[in-house]
Amino acid sequence: MDQAEVKKKIDALTAELKEHNYRYYVLSEPTISDFEFDQKLKELAYLEQQYPDLAHDDSPTKVVGGGVQNEFKTIKHRRPMLSLGNTYNDQELRDFDARVKKAIGHEVEYVCELKIDGLAISLFFENGKLKQAITRGDGVQGDDVTANVRTIRSLATTLHGQFPESFEIRGEIFMHRKGFEKLNQERQLQGEPAYANPRNVASGSLKLKDPAEVAKRPLDITLYHLLGDNLPFDTHHHCIQAAKSWGLKTADTTEVCKGIDEVLVFLKKWDEKRHYLGFDTDGVVIKVNNLALHDELGYTAKVPRWAIAYKFQTETTSTRLLGITYQVGRTGAITPVAELQPVLLLGTTVKRASLHNANEIGRLDVRVGDMVFVEKGGEIIPKITGIDFSQRPADSEPTSYITHCPVCHTALIRNEGEAQHYCPNEDACAPQVIGKIEHYVSRKALNIDSIGSEMAKLLYEQGLVNSFADLYNIQFEDLIGLERMGEKSAQNIIDGIAGSREVPFERVLFGLGIRYVGETVAKKLAAAFGNINNLMHASKEELLAVDEIGEVIADSLLRYFADERHTTLINQLKKAGLQLEKAESAAPQSDVLKGLTFVISGVFTRFSRDEAKDLIEANGGKCSGSVSSKTNYLLAGEGMGPAKLEKATSLGVNIISENDLLAMLGNPSTESPTNNPSPPAQNTLF
Repeated sequence: MDQAEVKKKIDALTAELKEHNYRYYVLSEPTISDFEFDQKLKELAYLEQQYPDLAHDDSPTKVVGGGVQNEFKTIKHRRPMLSLGNTYNDQELRDFDARVKKAIGHEVEYVCELKIDGLAISLFFENGKLKQAITRGDGVQGDDVTANVRTIRSLATTLHGQFPESFEIRGEIFMHRKGFEKLNQERQLQGEPAYANPRNVASGSLKLKDPAEVAKRPLDITLYHLLGDNLPFDTHHHCIQAAKSWGLKTADTTEVCKGIDEVLVFLKKWDEKRHYLGFDTDGVVIKVNNLALHDELGYTAKVPRWAIAYKFQTETTSTRLLGITYQVGRTGAITPVAELQPVLLLGTTVKRASLHNANEIGRLDVRVGDMVFVEKGGEIIPKITGIDFSQRPADSEPTSYITHCPVCHTALIRNEGEAQHYCPNEDACAPQVIGKIEHYVSRKALNIDSIGSEMAKLLYEQGLVNSFADLYNIQFEDLIGLERMGEKSAQNIIDGIAGSREVPFERVLFGLGIRYVGETVAKKLAAAFGNINNLMHASKEELLAVDEIGEVIADSLLRYFADERHTTLINQLKKAGLQLEKAESAAPQSDVLKGLTFVISGVFTRFSRDEAKDLIEANGGKCSGSVSSKTNYLLAGEGMGPAKLEKATSLGVNIISENDLLAMLGNPSTESPTNNPSPPAQNTLF
């Protein structure tokens, strides 16, 4: 064959094998045997080896990966991957329907989709080809796992038919039970421990560095949400049907329901049938079908008003309670843990379950030796829900809650009105000290990422750190002598500790681990008092005057700063050069927005809401939380609340986009703001 004939043959084989992959993995309707497929694949591989320049980038011979990945890049989502509200009974679902109908004014059509227990993924296609795959991450940004996702055989990476030039589609990567069982059998034959459940394997597989290894995992995908600018569809169901026609795999169990009664029929049917599926599902997602209504209904602060997840009642099993152990947290809180005879529940072997506190043990009257009923709260966390008293041993005795710390043996205390017992020995009880160090170095506090849980434990056990203030006394020479500590790792720790000196005051305050002082409270306290000295000497009345600070938080702060040990610790941090004073606000960038008041609503692609607020204030403007006659502009993002839109329209408030705001600030790449309100862009969920 000459080169032209070879090219023709390669093109034909590539197209044919893609079609067979689609029929096998997506339609489950193979038209040739596995042997015939393999022979054609070998022929294509041979031709590509002889003529590599003629091979297609997405050839079926290349689905096993594209080389080892050194790291996964963190990518900001173009549209945030938000969560769903949950409901567990029919009445809550009817309440959801009532809210939708009240907002819309009439009955609506819903789409019901099985909620597969897997890993959420967002795919981007351009000109019919897969360009990028990003995990959910924290909803704002995720990992680029494109090379690994390309190995999933049921995913079409090249589309056919009429499709938008560019779009995003979201779905779930999961593993069928049979594939999971086969994978575990292979591991056991190799003397390796079995995996716990399909979801964990699917999630972990996408983080493997070598796509060739990922290709060995029997991963599958289903796609359920299409997004893009100016999509030519009116309904969610139409979007999914179109995606299927392009070759993408979508669920064949999805149904359109005309009203809530049909939704309930769907739920009842699948609550029974789900046990016969080849994969795990924990509920159903119900979405308003009409896309225009998505924009009209909008979002709350966290979830859409046009969709909800219905969770099936969890499965329950029984097993023997072998013993009760007690864990100590970083605050000294004692948590009793039930040690169970291993039992399989929803594909996972359950060995332990939390008993929460002494009150819960008393309420259940749980005793060692009992047969206990266990279920997974929200299908994830094992918990004991009851006792089979008919099988209680005759010599059973009530459980006596411990009186002393299981680690340091200090007598426990229990504050009035609280269910939890505490170990008060916070400076010498190992789990508390290590837990406080872990909290201090965590990402949202001082962000010393070179010190993880194991390193925090090692530093404590080696006597280098007895409190997080001791971190600033560590020298390179102290670390290099530790077991398995190389020079680079040691230097990373030293650099991480040094860098923490630049972390702003509010995060240092959060890192102290004061009870009830979370991120938000720390920010408010830092803003209100300005520095640690003012906060330490604040009266209860002064603390209560701060927004969101109540009696419980105020009392906790007063107790903390009254303790000389904490005064000593803070003085150590001062000496180490930590930022214990709020930095002066940056000088205004301009006064172009002087005298203007903005209300911010929705989700933005070019900045977060906090960044938008900072941008406005840095240029002389003011921000308000509600629309009024004094509001000059409503900065509207995707998912803007309909109430704000309605009020702004009735008051004649200018409604602007993020591009309009940037234009006001002199960004040459944007147009000037208009007085015409425009609806938010295509919905942002999933």
